[in-house]
Amino acid sequence: MTQGIYIQVPFCQSKCTYCNFHTGVVSRDRYLPYAEALCREIETHRSLNNHLDSVGFAHEIRAVASARPLTVDTVYFGGGTPSLLDATLLRKILDSLYRNFSSESMEVTLEADPETITPEKASAWRDAGFNRISLGAQSFNDTELQAAGRMHRRADIFSANTILRDAGFQNISLDLISGLPHQTAETWEESVAQILQMRPEHLSIYMLEIDEGSKLGAESLAGGKRYSAAEIPADDSIADFYDSACARLAAAGYEHYEISNWAAPGMRSRHNSKYWQRKPYLGFGAGAHSFDGEKRWSNLHDSARYVTCIEQGISPREQIETVTSAQALEEELFLGLRQLDGVDLERIEREYDVNLRNRIAPLAEQGFLQLNGAQLRLAPDRLSISNDVFVELLG
Repeated sequence: MTQGIYIQVPFCQSKCTYCNFHTGVVSRDRYLPYAEALCREIETHRSLNNHLDSVGFAHEIRAVASARPLTVDTVYFGGGTPSLLDATLLRKILDSLYRNFSSESMEVTLEADPETITPEKASAWRDAGFNRISLGAQSFNDTELQAAGRMHRRADIFSANTILRDAGFQNISLDLISGLPHQTAETWEESVAQILQMRPEHLSIYMLEIDEGSKLGAESLAGGKRYSAAEIPADDSIADFYDSACARLAAAGYEHYEISNWAAPGMRSRHNSKYWQRKPYLGFGAGAHSFDGEKRWSNLHDSARYVTCIEQGISPREQIETVTSAQALEEELFLGLRQLDGVDLERIEREYDVNLRNRIAPLAEQGFLQLNGAQLRLAPDRLSISNDVFVELLG
């Protein structure tokens, strides 16, 4: 079985107001030690079967020397802003992966912010082995971008796209967020129009999440006005923006395959699909998560502590959890129903020895879920309230 690898780069130029990730702004002097720590962790983890423990790395190094490398078919550099790292460091990390894992028809993705992209970088990324770029556009409106704390502006998105195409990238994904402060129906429709004009192979649309983990979310929940919190569109408007995009993207020939993701034919994100299908993946770096089908584990989030642990030969793992049957069932439903194809209900009931029909029936009668034979899926017109449906189904 092939697996995916996720590389976490938790550094940013600035902290976006809506971000609730464990990322931070640090001196560029921290980049090289972090990249070297990543390579050290990769070299020590040649197999998911060689788990770290609190004792350290020494026995791991001996164990992996004779281990047969796992076959990897997707690599995803996320963050943070991985494109902040020098191309030489990104190549160093990729080379470490190539040395320690077998590869097969690789999809190698790099998340990049538009203002960080130059012709020299793009060319170096291609030479290193990256063949897919996830471009964090978020909006094509400068007022919205500025309010969100983004460093780029509308013109930077067009420039970045041109540079990437000229460098030979034929698989580009763009992100948009519906619900940013100051966003209106008109500015949203313009952003979607620009996406359609650029014709990326893949795109993601995320509805703004309000929680205490972000500066904007905390301010909004407190009823404050900082970070333009008072200018967040109403929930109904955000849902309308999303629904409008669904219709326009479908008309333009994009395949809506996951709640937040669309692709041109044959261009689905192979790496992210592993998460929704509960396939194994291995994460490296501060805050990175891993899953082997039975256990989930994660590294500590603080990047400085992560580097120190690696340098001292101490496991950076912060927690490990064996997934119970009940948890696995919830994941099958929650993650599976994020995909528009839905899930095979008969398979799930058989494998987990459960009967879910009574739980599903009222939601199907209310039009939230659709059951066609054995295939269960979210109703297409209820995608914008999917979280509410999941709460009812899993509650």
